[in-house]
Amino acid sequence: MQKVTRTTTTTTTTTMSDGASTTSVTTSTQVSVVPANATAEPRKLALPVVDLAVYLADPHSEAALAQCKLAALALEEHSALSIKDPRVDESDNAAFLDLMEDYFSQSTSDKLKDARPEIGYQVGSTPELTELPRCGRDDECKEAVEKMNAEDKPLDFNSEDPKWRFFHRMGTPPAVTQFPGLNAEPVVPEAFPNWIESMDKWGSLMLTAVTTLSEMVAIGFGLPKDTFVQLSNHGPHLLAPTGSDLEKYGKVSTVLAGFHADLNFLTIHGKSRYPGLNIWNRAGQKMLASVPDGCLLVQAGRQIEHLTGGRVIAGFHEVVVVDSTIKAIERQRAAGRPLWRISSTLFFHIASDNLLKPLPAFETEENVKQYPPILTGHQVQKELGFLNLSS
Repeated sequence: MQKVTRTTTTTTTTTMSDGASTTSVTTSTQVSVVPANATAEPRKLALPVVDLAVYLADPHSEAALAQCKLAALALEEHSALSIKDPRVDESDNAAFLDLMEDYFSQSTSDKLKDARPEIGYQVGSTPELTELPRCGRDDECKEAVEKMNAEDKPLDFNSEDPKWRFFHRMGTPPAVTQFPGLNAEPVVPEAFPNWIESMDKWGSLMLTAVTTLSEMVAIGFGLPKDTFVQLSNHGPHLLAPTGSDLEKYGKVSTVLAGFHADLNFLTIHGKSRYPGLNIWNRAGQKMLASVPDGCLLVQAGRQIEHLTGGRVIAGFHEVVVVDSTIKAIERQRAAGRPLWRISSTLFFHIASDNLLKPLPAFETEENVKQYPPILTGHQVQKELGFLNLSS
């Protein structure tokens, strides 16, 4: 694999509570690029589409039960699905994408004012070339990749991701918690006076949709509908849009987010303006995700894997510049918009002080050993260490 080294100097100054300040400088970081003749677009996967309207109209109907079973099966087989929620309009996604394109197209110095490295970047901005894909430090993951067919292997996952991120806390924080750093107050960028209202609007739509889906997945697995929702009450849910500068990182096969699985319960996104999300199904096959217009994409994270004892596995994925990304760049340039690839992502979490362990319906002697009990907050902190976001 060919490497292209970009020399980047980023200075971050953090003022501590005692008035002192610390400054860190990062230089010479690699961004992975493969040769132009490499396969850029894998086979496309049209994920199952679950219609939340059927469940919302009558959650006890046979049609609703069928949608619930479809949701559970899709997560079991693909670790992902598309959902259609009548409460979410495509114009809401478009408005949020516009907002985040405008935010990420600000100067680096302006965005760095919003970074909070002292709490593992769990609110505010995370600079590009900070987050490391977990797989590069996980021997089990690397072994799994080695066993994949050549056409299913991910691109490089050993370099820092050239994407920015912004974390905005959603939902009601717990009154008392052992993990205050995972439940910090939101950051408000100076240039966006209506930031909280705009973020909360999209975040609330995502939170409502994924909460409804969580009920449906529980029913689909034969559990009480509130099984997962109760565990997620007061969870540290994060609206977590990413921004990748396609003026800098817009060559085919550039890795924007290296091969990884999410640490939370479920991840939900609106449709991106730029294709390039590759996902892996349970059989280890690599697919380019295809999400219908007006739908949302949902992916399984490590917390649902833990709770189901591996019945659902966390879905591996990567974001790469593909041929159809280039076409989208040309379209956005003609429209006069900033060339930033945005993911309108929300991470839905189990509450930090709840215990993660296989639920009784999924419990076996084998998976109890594989998924030992752990406080969710400790699980998150451990995962943040893998991602280079926390010591």
